[in-house]
Amino acid sequence: MSRHLKTREVETPIAVSSLRKAFGKQVVLDGIDLKVAEGETVAVLGQSGSGKSVLLKLLIGLQAPDAGSICVLGQEITHLTDDRLNEVRKKVGFLFQQAALYDSLTVEQNVEFPMSRHIGMSAGQRAGRARQLLASVGMEKDLSKMPSEISGGMQKRVGLARALALDPELLLLDEPTAGLDPITGADIARLVVKLRKQRRITSVVVTHDMAAARIFADRLVLLRDGKILVEGSFEDLQQSHDKFIARFLGEAA
Repeated sequence: MSRHLKTREVETPIAVSSLRKAFGKQVVLDGIDLKVAEGETVAVLGQSGSGKSVLLKLLIGLQAPDAGSICVLGQEITHLTDDRLNEVRKKVGFLFQQAALYDSLTVEQNVEFPMSRHIGMSAGQRAGRARQLLASVGMEKDLSKMPSEISGGMQKRVGLARALALDPELLLLDEPTAGLDPITGADIARLVVKLRKQRRITSVVVTHDMAAARIFADRLVLLRDGKILVEGSFEDLQQSHDKFIARFLGEAA
């Protein structure tokens, strides 16, 4: 099985080359090469500590690599000034693992927050867009609730709506189904598929949830020992004779 699937050589919103990141003596990413095509959803899999979340943080510039290139939407971001990096970030939606909603703001205000910082919109326009986004994730009836008043799955939906607030070209999701029951997790996975079809957003999703990844991902990327061990469709991975891959798929199923 070939490690790489064919991807279009044009329109690659994410292109990572020879990416390396270590924390002290612990090498987390050791020469990663990865391209994500326009409109593609890639699921990044691996055991705990394999560097999945670190990869997302590098893609958004929250951490700096030790070596290598990170090209996001045509911009090499590894040496950008903070101002120029923030311009790139406006085009990227990010969903943190715990949704990271502001406890002191209502559901509606949480979604409005990015717009109030980055877009010259009136209060009425912000409210209208926030309600539209919340409706798209099935949360239109909970506008005035506080995060503490809604379930974990509902918080993930609100976090996803907030990630879409600035109409991003890229979406980075860190464990969107973590801590959710299988039914709610599958609902979130289908929601990711729906948004991709509606908006043709390019997405990278870090997850341990193989069932969810099978629903939303065009391609799976499995990390091990700081490198990409294998990438392809779920069926591609199933055909591998590698014992680690077989064990990983079995434990994740």
